[in-house]
Amino acid sequence: MKSLRRLAVLGLGAVLLSGCSLIPTSSKPVIIPSSQVELNLLNRTIPGTNQGRVRFITQAVYFEDATGHLAPSSRIVTAPAKLTSVLDQLIVGPTRIESSAGYASNLPNNLIVLQATVRNKVGYIDISKSLSALGRAKEALAIGQLVFTAYYAGATDGIEISVAGVSQLSELPNRTFAKMVTAKEYQALLEP
Repeated sequence: MKSLRRLAVLGLGAVLLSGCSLIPTSSKPVIIPSSQVELNLLNRTIPGTNQGRVRFITQAVYFEDATGHLAPSSRIVTAPAKLTSVLDQLIVGPTRIESSAGYASNLPNNLIVLQATVRNKVGYIDISKSLSALGRAKEALAIGQLVFTAYYAGATDGIEISVAGVSQLSELPNRTFAKMVTAKEYQALLEP
């Protein structure tokens, strides 16, 4: 008798829940009258703020092109562009269209930007893993990607890279190492 009662309750629950999934489909968009849109979602400003608005800008991120040089690509980020959000766009890598045109990233797929700030025109970038495992040529290109992307995000005097909070020496294209690297030192990696 208990099992019959459980089966009846489950059946009743299934019938009640099936009503939730019977949403009619339409091949055309359905216009919702503005009087039915709640929470001020149609306002041009962000609800709950003092007339706050979201603005977007185009920001340069750098990838390796088909010729083996670094080249800029554009990404849309919120304004003002913060180094963290720009580097997040770099970490995502090239789009499908960019990849089909020969663009590639030398940064590891599973790299995480732990923290990135710009202070006094110097970018401080803390990443999750060392780039030295990439090999010399790839490491220089990966650091070049970070340097040029950070340069156009406000780190015009250079960047310092740390791994999980530990400061690292970055390899320059001339095979020397430095704690702070600048865009000028990586200029040879750009397209001629």
